[in-house]
Amino acid sequence: MNLNSLKFVTPARVTWALFVIPVALATVFYAVVAADRYASVAVVSVRDTSSSASVGGSSVASLLGGAGGASLSLVDTFFVQNYIQSSDLLLKLDKRFNLRAHYSAPRLDLLYRLSADARREDFLDYFRNRVKVTLDDTSGLLTIEAQGFEPAFAQKLAQAVVEETETVLNENAHRIARDRLVFAEREVERTAKKQAKARADLLAFQTQHRLLDPLSQATANSTLTASLQATQAKQEADLKAAEAYLSEDSLQVRSLRGQLEATKAQIEVERLRATGTVDGSQLTALTSQYQNLMALAVFADDEHKMALTTAEQARMDTVRKLKTLMVLEPATLPDMATYPHRIIDWLTVFAVCGMIFTIVRLAMATIREHQD
Repeated sequence: MNLNSLKFVTPARVTWALFVIPVALATVFYAVVAADRYASVAVVSVRDTSSSASVGGSSVASLLGGAGGASLSLVDTFFVQNYIQSSDLLLKLDKRFNLRAHYSAPRLDLLYRLSADARREDFLDYFRNRVKVTLDDTSGLLTIEAQGFEPAFAQKLAQAVVEETETVLNENAHRIARDRLVFAEREVERTAKKQAKARADLLAFQTQHRLLDPLSQATANSTLTASLQATQAKQEADLKAAEAYLSEDSLQVRSLRGQLEATKAQIEVERLRATGTVDGSQLTALTSQYQNLMALAVFADDEHKMALTTAEQARMDTVRKLKTLMVLEPATLPDMATYPHRIIDWLTVFAVCGMIFTIVRLAMATIREHQD
C-alpha cells in the first residue's frame, strides 16, 4: 500500500465503510425489513403398537423376522428424524401448502426469504433450516419445529409434518408386514405338506404291519406278562402247600399242577409274542419305528399350528396400525415471533464490524508509522 492509497483510505472513510454503514444497514434491516418468523413446536415419540412380539412368544417374533422392541423403536426414531428433513416430505408438503410461494412471499427480506426461482437443492436446504427436528438421546423424544411467516401456517405445517411422517412410517411397516405375510403363507404351505407326509407315513406303517399302536400293544403285553408271573408265583405256593399234606395223585394237587402248567405256557406265549416277529420285524423294533414316526407327526402338527398363528398375525399386521407417533405436545400456535433474534443478531453484526474496524485501523496505523 503506497502513500497515495493511504491518503484515499482515511480514518473517516474506514469508519463509515467498515462500521457506520454496516451497522446502520443492520439496524434498518432488523428493525424494518426482516420478516417475523413464527415457530410451532410439537414433541412426539415413536411407538410400536404391533403385538407380534407378544403373540405366540418369542418364537412367533423370530418367525416373523422381528427384533427386540427397543431396537425397533430406536430404528424407527432415526427413520422419523431423517424423513422429516427429506425431499420426499418436502414435495408432499409443498403440494399441500405451496411452501415455495409462502417462503418467497416477503419480497423485501432478501436474507431470510426463499428465492422464487430457487433450485430444488436450494429449496431443500432452505426447508431443512425452517423445519428442524432434534432427538433427546435420554428419553428418545423428538422435538419438531416448523417455521412460517404466519402463526397459523406454522402450526398447520407442524401438524402436517407429524401426520405425513406417521403415514409413511405405517406404510413402510405395512410393506414389511406384507413381505412377512408372503413368507408366512409359504411356511403354512410347506408345513401343511410336511404334516400330510408325516401322517401318511404313519398310516402306511400301521397298514403295512396291521398294528394300530405297537407301543400300546407292547405295554399291554408287558402288563399281561407281569400279571401272569404273579399268578404263577401264587400257584406255585399253593401247589407246594397242597403237596405238603396231600398225595401227588390227589385231585387237588393234579388240578393245581395243571393250572400252573397252563400259566407257564401262557407266559411263554406272551414272551414269544413280545420277542417274536410281525411281518418279519420284532415288535420292539416296530415300536421304535412307530415312536419315530409319531414324533415326526407331532412335530409337524406343532410346526403347522405355529405357521398358521404366524400367518394370521402377519395378516392382521397388514391392515392394522403398526406404528404411531405419540404426540406428547401438540403443535403450538405461537403468539409472538421466534425468529429472527433481532437484538442478538444486531449485536453480532455490531461486534463483528467493530472487530474488523479495529483490526483495519491498527493495520493502517502500523503502516503509517513505518512510512513516516
